[in-house]
Amino acid sequence: MALALRDNAYHTYADYLAWPEDVRYELIDGMAYLMAPAPALEHQDIAGEIYFQLRRFLEGSSCRAFIAPVDVRLPKGEELDEQVDTVVQPDVLVVCDAGKLDRRGVRGAPDFVVEVLSPASASHDYLFKRHAYERAGVREYWLVHPADRMLTSYRLVDGRYGEPVMQELAGTSPVSVLPGVVTAWDDLVSRLPKPDL
Repeated sequence: MALALRDNAYHTYADYLAWPEDVRYELIDGMAYLMAPAPALEHQDIAGEIYFQLRRFLEGSSCRAFIAPVDVRLPKGEELDEQVDTVVQPDVLVVCDAGKLDRRGVRGAPDFVVEVLSPASASHDYLFKRHAYERAGVREYWLVHPADRMLTSYRLVDGRYGEPVMQELAGTSPVSVLPGVVTAWDDLVSRLPKPDL
């Protein structure tokens, strides 16, 4: 299922800032996608636990972890903020360059992004956002599948995402672009509701 479009007009960050705050959108190549309603509790538990683990690992380093909602502007060049046509809100992200942070959020590619999939957003995260993250230079991109208890990860190689690596949410998963940082799954998965059969 794809997320609904706001309309068929081309939009920029200037338009985005003028919209009411009670409805959330993401912009990808100027198209405004209505964000899914509040995610399920397991989605929040997964995102929160990943953020918590990252934050602990990164304490004292130059890298900072964030959890949604944080606006990430992904310019295609040197355009002014108001002209940027791709603005996303990853579930969890890490930025190691403090120069990319400002009061509005992040301008430029985070080093690491995690999206926790839901039925309403899975195709959006797999297709549109993956392409936007690859183009912007996000070095590592994870998609966590709560229902299937799987992780799909992409790593940037020579400006392109290589073949995805898939693994079960078990044991630990290293974040390859953040040396020494891992995500531990077992305790988290044990407290998630049993998947529907």
